[in-house]
Amino acid sequence: MNKVIRIFYKDAKIAIKDAMLLYIIVFPIILAIGILLFTPGISDSSVKIAMLESESKDYIEYMKIYTQIELFASMDELERRVLKRDDIPGIISSDDSYELIVEGNEDPAVINLVETMNVLYKLGATRENTTATILSFEKTVPPIKTKLINMLILMMIMLAGMVIALGIVEEKSDNTISAMNVSPVSQNAFIIGKSLLGSVAALGSIILSLLILGYYDINWFMIILVGLTTMILTIVVGLMQGINSSDVIEAATGVKMMMLPIAASIAGYELLSDKWQWTMYWSPFYWSYKANDIVLSKNAEWGEVLLYSGIVFIISFSVYLLLMPKIRKGLTKS
Repeated sequence: MNKVIRIFYKDAKIAIKDAMLLYIIVFPIILAIGILLFTPGISDSSVKIAMLESESKDYIEYMKIYTQIELFASMDELERRVLKRDDIPGIISSDDSYELIVEGNEDPAVINLVETMNVLYKLGATRENTTATILSFEKTVPPIKTKLINMLILMMIMLAGMVIALGIVEEKSDNTISAMNVSPVSQNAFIIGKSLLGSVAALGSIILSLLILGYYDINWFMIILVGLTTMILTIVVGLMQGINSSDVIEAATGVKMMMLPIAASIAGYELLSDKWQWTMYWSPFYWSYKANDIVLSKNAEWGEVLLYSGIVFIISFSVYLLLMPKIRKGLTKS
């Protein structure tokens, strides 16, 4: 164990001095901050409406009960607000009716809610004189926010393999792998030690990114379980690419090829109909994305998460068993 820790400590010191490795480790955190700062309304699931200050006070107060209102002094200001990237429609009075001003790409649910609220106002409906009840599926997290952080998590796991691959290339350039073959350090200890930096960096980035984006009350044990099982595959790919690559560019390019099955898995989960979802069952990234989706949406149960994580583990471990002999052979020859 001491030998494994020494290898990890050595890699950590190299990563601090190596600009490329440091950038790979820090880059996901920068992306998380970017998602927080530059995606309008991503942390706020409340519906907002743009209205003119000249509207009826009763109408404005009524809409404020159920939505968030932004008031503007002129029509030009209101239109500029509607044309921003977030889903905020505008509503203005027109004779005896009201006109809805939209950009055209808003979420249909937002438009329907605004139209419904307008109809209820004209009917004089209030909380006290209505008998409607609300059926909620308790999905309290905005779907777009879940999708973006879920994609970011898979990218961070992929970057773990890149860190490992670059570490192996560094060892090859220093001829320390050859020395390892005649030293007391076993291949198992070397493999575990070289895998630690990428794994710890990815796991730390995932946790920090989730905290930055406000996911304080999710089930952290579930997220960590899914992340660790998915990392098995990226560790194996990172080791293989590091052994078979002659320089850092080749190693990084090889690991980035994992983005193809990751992108395909995300697209399959989000775009395919239920009857075609089975076409993605081969990909551990599909199951990982699916598991993270329910955890981040705060609708996860342990039975589902264990099932999906188990499938990820079986697929990834099968790849590990298939490639590990080649990895050991490559370490012996390096």
